[in-house]
Amino acid sequence: MQGKKDYQEKLFAHFQLSERIPKDNFYRRLKGAIDLDFLYPLTKGHYGESGQKSIDPVVFFKLCLVGYLENIISDRKLIDHCSLRLDILYFIGYDIDEELPWHSTISRTRNLFPEAIFEEVFTGVLSLCVEKGMVSGHTQAIDSAPVKANASMDTLELKVPEEDLEEHLRRVRAISSMDKGTPHRKSKGDRSDKGQRGITASKKELDAIKGRNKKWSKDQDQRPGAGNKGSKYTSNKTHYSPTDPDARISVKPGKARKLNYLSQLSVDTAHHVITDIRAYHADGKDNQQLPDIVQRLQRRLWKQGLVWENCVADTGYSSGENYAFLEAKGLKSFIPPHGTYKGGPTGFE
Repeated sequence: MQGKKDYQEKLFAHFQLSERIPKDNFYRRLKGAIDLDFLYPLTKGHYGESGQKSIDPVVFFKLCLVGYLENIISDRKLIDHCSLRLDILYFIGYDIDEELPWHSTISRTRNLFPEAIFEEVFTGVLSLCVEKGMVSGHTQAIDSAPVKANASMDTLELKVPEEDLEEHLRRVRAISSMDKGTPHRKSKGDRSDKGQRGITASKKELDAIKGRNKKWSKDQDQRPGAGNKGSKYTSNKTHYSPTDPDARISVKPGKARKLNYLSQLSVDTAHHVITDIRAYHADGKDNQQLPDIVQRLQRRLWKQGLVWENCVADTGYSSGENYAFLEAKGLKSFIPPHGTYKGGPTGFE
């Protein structure tokens, strides 16, 4: 006989969240494996003695972890997502009838804690992985990835020249018919300092940008159906972001030019555990950051009682200085040289 389900909401219901989450559920297992109670004494100094209670710091960092695991970068979307997932509610310690924190509370709490607090949390979680035997420390792989900044290319401002070069800069910028010397969108406030607003590029560098400007405009105009004819070519030498002065214009082959940061990530090859991560300016090169990464990572692994022997990275990290630096640190480098390098043992494959 055909069945038909009629739904009528009950006024009272007996429901236990722990009974509805399967024993092998990822977030249930994670809840039992991770202990963040050390955050209470660690963050106490950043709160006042009176006033309304804030979000629990353990809940805040668990929400940050959920955002990373679920690939959600918007605080508003994160809260909406968590409210629909029983396993995540169980992980962060909320029942189905409890209201989750307001999304703006997440943003304010993130700004409340200094970088040192996040570093302590990272180190604490890494220590748990080391205790479980998930980190060998023997071989570390290093790579980078651009991270989109929370700023728009339309709000870019023209840097003010230290000398009388304004007319020259306007020619370099190749102002389009839509852009009459002002940004498409004016930012609400300028967070940059005086050094960021001043132009430091030489005349030779500006002339090179001008040449790239011509090629850029020509390429855009020749694209079939291009709606951005006469578009401007922007450079970190001549433009800055007033909303996020630390962001830099960068591009990867096949990708659009955006305001980014450059995330440098180190991973232990035993079980792919992240052992170090830090954001750098996106206009820097990978080989420029390697010494800083190695020194910081070597200290971190040494504190965990691990010995680092092999450093694995791609061609972007290769340079004679880096090879010498790693050798002086007692590390074996597995970093291929650039394609222009012609040396090497005869007959070596």
